[in-house]
Amino acid sequence: MEGKEEDVNVGANKYSERQPLGTSAQTDKDYKEPPPAPLFEPGELTSWSFYRAGIAEFIATFLFLYVTVLTVMGVSRAPNKCASVGIQGIAWAFGGMIFALVYCTAGISGGHINPAVTFGLFLARKLSLTRAVFYMVMQCLGAICGAGVIKGFEGSSRFELSGGGANVVNHGYTKGSGLGAEIVGTFVLVYTVFSATDAKRSARDSHVPILAPLPIGFAVFLVHLATIPITGTGINPARSLGAAIIYNKDHAWDDHWVFWVGPFIGAALAAMYHQIVIRAIPFKSRS
Repeated sequence: MEGKEEDVNVGANKYSERQPLGTSAQTDKDYKEPPPAPLFEPGELTSWSFYRAGIAEFIATFLFLYVTVLTVMGVSRAPNKCASVGIQGIAWAFGGMIFALVYCTAGISGGHINPAVTFGLFLARKLSLTRAVFYMVMQCLGAICGAGVIKGFEGSSRFELSGGGANVVNHGYTKGSGLGAEIVGTFVLVYTVFSATDAKRSARDSHVPILAPLPIGFAVFLVHLATIPITGTGINPARSLGAAIIYNKDHAWDDHWVFWVGPFIGAALAAMYHQIVIRAIPFKSRS
């Protein structure tokens, strides 16, 4: 039987000093630089924890789409803003679900629930390419299934009238504006993920990893408040893809590239900033 330690590592690579996303801090307070994950780790493909983590990412993204897109559709169907939870409610739905789902899945898969987060952690060598690709596929499949279940519940006519929760660049904004909003919004999210789960901080402050889901969820909430009027807020390519595939109207696909290119650029910038700037700060462990 495989040990629990393998399951809770970020990316579930077999390094005891690697810090899990959102789980308890390492027991020794002296900081140890975790080794970079290998590009390809063949042993993962025969490990149950690898597939268990993928299933967790699928279910988490499924639930994420189900709750959040239903919230978006409820607001879009309301006769006026006062009759619904409004933009603030949508932002809370996204941020709250990320908080809950990261908390639930952190010890299994690392709680990514977003291809952009997975991509950023891969660039920082926190997980292998094999695991990164597997996570992204499972996240996208979970998002498609989540949006599909909503369409089944709502019916085709109501689903289409509500826009299917698909992300588009809103009227009055250019594609460049939408791309910029997605880049900055994803940078905020992925930078928060890196900061909240940094092993250096874990070594100093044992409470940091336990609280990691809270700032991550709050970052998602704040980014949605800022960018819902521009793009409906993607910052998660799986979320955008799932809604677009099930809605499947031309205008949902016209700007779809924005919701992949923007988040991936934002995640890459956040990974670069964290590795070059933040990780370069000298660290002194507590005596």
